Amino acid sequence: MNITRILEQRDGSIYTCHLTQGVAEAAQLLADRRIGALPVMDGDTVAGIFSERDLLYCIAKEGAAALNRTVGEVMTSPPITVTPDTGILEALGLMTRRRVRHLPVMEGNRMVGLISIGDLVKFRVELAESEAEAMREYIQTA
Repeated sequence: MNITRILEQRDGSIYTCHLTQGVAEAAQLLADRRIGALPVMDGDTVAGIFSERDLLYCIAKEGAAALNRTVGEVMTSPPITVTPDTGILEALGLMTRRRVRHLPVMEGNRMVGLISIGDLVKFRVELAESEAEAMREYIQTA
């Protein structure tokens, strides 16, 4: 199983922000869309990730003044990425090792999706439930 399986279940829309966008504006987008992170774009290039964690660290360090900074100043960079053919377990391991919750999915230099740890866990749970159901059916018919 790979990331392509997760992307196939999506509508394809990805919310992003720009390097020069204000932290307050990006935080509002996170809140409005009820999402945990935004890929930070520099033209067509993913320059980094702006997450709830970046916002928290910035505010803890600088207080309310952090809201006047740009996303490019506080984002996590360079972004840790995967490709559509990356395995789901491999992506989960990467997230665990690097302590991140979101990964841009790249085909060459183009971002084709963004996955969260929740997406991967949901997929694994659904797979386990499906396998358990198949096993129950097998046992009942044997």
